[in-house]
Amino acid sequence: MIDPEYAVKLSVVLPIFNEIGSLSELDRQLSEAITSLGFPCEVVCVDDGSTDGSWARLQELSSSNPMYRMVKLRRNYGQSAALAAGVDVARGEFIVLMDADLQNDPADIPRLINEVNKGFDLVSGWRRSRQDFFWSRRLPSIIANSLIAKVTDVDLHDIGCTLKIYRSEYIKDITIYGEMHRFLPALVRQAGGKIGEIEVNHRARKYGK
Repeated sequence: MIDPEYAVKLSVVLPIFNEIGSLSELDRQLSEAITSLGFPCEVVCVDDGSTDGSWARLQELSSSNPMYRMVKLRRNYGQSAALAAGVDVARGEFIVLMDADLQNDPADIPRLINEVNKGFDLVSGWRRSRQDFFWSRRLPSIIANSLIAKVTDVDLHDIGCTLKIYRSEYIKDITIYGEMHRFLPALVRQAGGKIGEIEVNHRARKYGK
């Protein structure tokens, strides 16, 4: 049931930096995943100072799709700042954060919804079969996951995975800056939130870098 306080049930927040190659395919996949949900949704696209024409392409997409909302940052501030800008304007009862490079799979969004409805306040994605280079991406992530788990006592397999769903009240009051997005689960736990985790699809990057 939709909380009457919210006109939008779900907000998907996308930080975007030079992703013009992926945007059309992302639009198609997001539309398929979201329209299947059957309740009001929005997609908040935050252009983080792109220089490759991403902003113009986003404007084209939004002109034909009313679920899109656009935020443009004056320059490249980084992922945490872009996520914070998107969360700030998001209107949903639930907020999904995900990357725009097609490595996160929009088809996982309904599964995240189903899981959070079991009583969780945050459900984190676990890229169990991660499609990245081992030495430059996966090994540093394994080390970071282990260190963050020990420091914060949040036992997630993949705390660095952007793809997560939050109850709005648990993320709206958090100030996100620097690399703070990596510690959001710890802050949700500190606020008394219940945290879950599910395996999600992870795909090799097709466009850009």
